[in-house]
Amino acid sequence: MSEGQKFQLGTIGALSLSVVSSVSIVICNKALISTLGFTFATTLTSWHLLVTFCSLHVALWMKMFEHKPFDPRAVMGFGILNGISIGLLNLSLGFNSVGFYQMTKLAIIPCTVLLETLFFRKKFSRKIQFSLTILLLGVGIATVTDLQLNMRGSVLSLLAVITTCVAQIMTNTIQKKFKVSSTQLLYQSCPYQAMTLFVTGPFLDGLLTNQNVFAFKYTSQVVFFIVLSCLISVSVNFSTFLVIGKTSPVTYQVLGHLKTCLVLAFGYVLLKDPFNWRNILGIMVAVIGMVVYSYFCSVETQQKASETSTQLPQMKESEKDPLIAVENGSGVLSDGGGVQKTAAPVWNSNKDFQA
Repeated sequence: MSEGQKFQLGTIGALSLSVVSSVSIVICNKALISTLGFTFATTLTSWHLLVTFCSLHVALWMKMFEHKPFDPRAVMGFGILNGISIGLLNLSLGFNSVGFYQMTKLAIIPCTVLLETLFFRKKFSRKIQFSLTILLLGVGIATVTDLQLNMRGSVLSLLAVITTCVAQIMTNTIQKKFKVSSTQLLYQSCPYQAMTLFVTGPFLDGLLTNQNVFAFKYTSQVVFFIVLSCLISVSVNFSTFLVIGKTSPVTYQVLGHLKTCLVLAFGYVLLKDPFNWRNILGIMVAVIGMVVYSYFCSVETQQKASETSTQLPQMKESEKDPLIAVENGSGVLSDGGGVQKTAAPVWNSNKDFQA
C-alpha cells in the first residue's frame, strides 16, 4: 500500500471517528442536560478534558505513543486559548437566542477562510468557495430560526468566533511546525485547557443557570451519564486534533456542520424532536454542499499530486544535465562567480487547494 493510500485511509478513519464520537456525545449530553437537568456545560467540559488527559497519561505509561516536548510557551498559550474559546461559545449560547448562536457557528468558516487568506497567504479556489456557500446556506436553513440581537451577546459571539478560528488554525500550524502528532499536542495542551475551564466553569455556569454545580443532587443516573460523557469525550477530543492535523481547520468546520445535520436527524428519529420542511430542505442542501466540497477537494488534490509527480523527474533531469535546465529556463542560478546552483522547488502545504 502506497503512502498516499495510507494517508487517505487515515484521513477517512479520523473523519469517521470524529462523526461517530461527536454524535454519540451530543445524544448523551442531551439526555444529561434536558432529561436529568444537569445544565453545567462548561464544568462538564473541564471534566472531559481532565479525563482525556488522564487517559492519555495512561496511554503514555503503556508506551502507546511517545512524549515529545516542544516550546512550552506555545503549548500554554494554545491550551489557554482553546479553553477561553469553549467558555466564550457557552457564554454566547447563554446570552443569545438559539438562532443567533447557530449564526455564530456558521460565521466560523468564513472567518477561518479570511484569517488564513490574510495571514497565511492561503488561496481557496472559486469551486471551494462555491461549495462552502452551498453548505452554509443549507445549515442556515436547517438550524437558524430566530435572530434576536443584543449588544452583550453580539460581542461575546464575535470573541467566540475569533478565538475558535485562531485556536483551530493553531492546531494545524503547531502540528506541522513542531512535527508533533495530534496525540502529543493534545497530551501537552490538555492540562491548560482543563484548568482554564475548571477554574472559570462553575462561575460561568452559575452566571448562565443561576445554580451551583456543587449543590446539584448527583443521583446514580446522573453520575452514570457524566462518566459515559467523559469517556466518549476522550474520543471526541482526540479525533478533533487528528482531523485538523490531517486536513485543515476549514474541513473540520465542514465536518462539524455534517454532525449538526446528523444530530437533527437522530433527534427526530430517536428522540422524536420536532421536525419541519425547513429542517429537511436545509439538511438536503447542506449534504449537497458537503459532497461538492469533498469532490472538489479530491479533484484538486489529485491535480496537485500529478503536477508534483511530473515536476520531480524534470528536477532530477536538470540536476544531471545543466544545459537542458538552462535551455528550459529553470533550475539553474548563477551566484556571479561562475558557480551554478539548482533552485529549490517551492512547495505549497495548503489543504484547500487553489484551482
